[in-house]
Amino acid sequence: MRELRTETEKTMAEPERGTEKHVRLNDNTIRLIGIPCFGILIPNVTGLLDGLTFQQPAYWISYVYFIVLSGLIWQGNRYLLFRTRQRFTWFDRPIEKLILLVINNVFYTAPVTISMLCLWYSWIGVPKIDWTTIQVITLINIICVLFVTHVYETVFMLKEQQNEQVKNAELQRAKAEAELIALRNQVDPHFMFNSLNTLTYLISNDPARALLFTENLAEVYRYILAQKDSSLVLLDDELDFTSRYTDLLRLRFGESLVISKTFNGTTGKNYLIPPTSVFMAFENAVKHNEISEQYPLRVTLGIKKACLTIENSLRQKGNVPASSRIGLQNLDERFRLLTGKGIETEKDENTFIIRMPLIEVN
Repeated sequence: MRELRTETEKTMAEPERGTEKHVRLNDNTIRLIGIPCFGILIPNVTGLLDGLTFQQPAYWISYVYFIVLSGLIWQGNRYLLFRTRQRFTWFDRPIEKLILLVINNVFYTAPVTISMLCLWYSWIGVPKIDWTTIQVITLINIICVLFVTHVYETVFMLKEQQNEQVKNAELQRAKAEAELIALRNQVDPHFMFNSLNTLTYLISNDPARALLFTENLAEVYRYILAQKDSSLVLLDDELDFTSRYTDLLRLRFGESLVISKTFNGTTGKNYLIPPTSVFMAFENAVKHNEISEQYPLRVTLGIKKACLTIENSLRQKGNVPASSRIGLQNLDERFRLLTGKGIETEKDENTFIIRMPLIEVN
């Protein structure tokens, strides 16, 4: 039954049943094949045309007649099937639906078959109707109708299951996108809070550097806004943005911030990464560690096994409360939504390491 191609549409059900998604079958091909086949096959199998010869016009007219009968039976039962689907489903009222289907098939197919065969016998001039043959043909028609109805219902259920899977996938995707947007939106206030703290410090201690900081801050924030609707960016672009952010940090910390990379400049063009993720890792390091001439913050970036490694020296600030790890949780959730893998962290007495999975550019 590969010819039974399907398409879905949202239609209004009966008022008391609300709205639901129905499946409409495009079964034109199978009907064009099935109706003539049954109209030709059944009379030959039952010997209904044994009394006629090829030379008689009634022989050929009878085939047309039985094809019409086959069409009436097929189309009528098809209509009843579709009406039944609007009233009952296999999930809410399966027994009622089964009974109604059988009643519809039997009490429509049998009267139509018997009456049309009686008319045919009368037309060809047979004085005595062969009721045994009529009973056999009626039984065969009912069995064939039940089989075709079963095929229709199977295709309907398979397509409904497929539609439900698509619907669930769409819901999961919408949920993931909503979560991702919420996580992205957390970056802005977090970044602005830290930046304003830094700016306040510079205004009090070095107004000239505060002005330069403000100008650079505008450039950094422009990137955040530009990538707000992007799910992934080139690692090269993310590192370029992060370098502008570290320029801001150097306005405050000077040479107490030491950053190095262990990979060449072209490597960053081979990978994708969620935007502002490296920037958030740097923020995490700056927030929790002492940075001074005596204790400089050293940050090293490397790439190994399709992971970006960000390692920073560890000397936690004494006056900072215990970390809530909200920033790292945000980062981990974003990576899981976009790459299917979370970040990994490792900590010892001297270092803190974040490993971020990268996506290779095809």
